Amino acid sequence: MSHETLGVPPNGSEVAFLIENIARALVDNPDSVQVHEIEGNATSLFELSVAKSDVGQIIGSRGNMLAALRTIMTAVGTKLRRRAVLEILD
Repeated sequence: MSHETLGVPPNGSEVAFLIENIARALVDNPDSVQVHEIEGNATSLFELSVAKSDVGQIIGSRGNMLAALRTIMTAVGTKLRRRAVLEILD
């Protein structure tokens, strides 16, 4: 699939797009989901912002959902040969 098919902006980060779409599928207020990427030399920090009422849905029971998101981030980061870090902003 091309970027155009998936709706990824041509200069946007595929990883940020992935995080945003997964988060939108999990929360009650998908319009409030925002992802901001901060790039370093070998690391990209992704800050995920959701509505306060949706933070628990992103974290999940005992942190399982957040752990799963971070596992996906690690896999994608490995493929891109970059360390990818996910933080939830409140």
